[in-house]
Amino acid sequence: MTDKVKEQILAVRDTGLTNMFDLRAVQRIAYEMDFYELVTFIEEEKAAYVRFILTGETE
Repeated sequence: MTDKVKEQILAVRDTGLTNMFDLRAVQRIAYEMDFYELVTFIEEEKAAYVRFILTGETE
């Protein structure tokens, strides 16, 4: 996970608009915020995304 994707995840979380485990909603919000890297990351690396949400670990 890149620092940019991590920052985008935290920015979406900080909006408070959705449960971060609702991947489709997170992707929609990320898309609306022009966070295209995050949209792609969730599609390609779901397990890494969920691990980060659960543990805060990026690797």
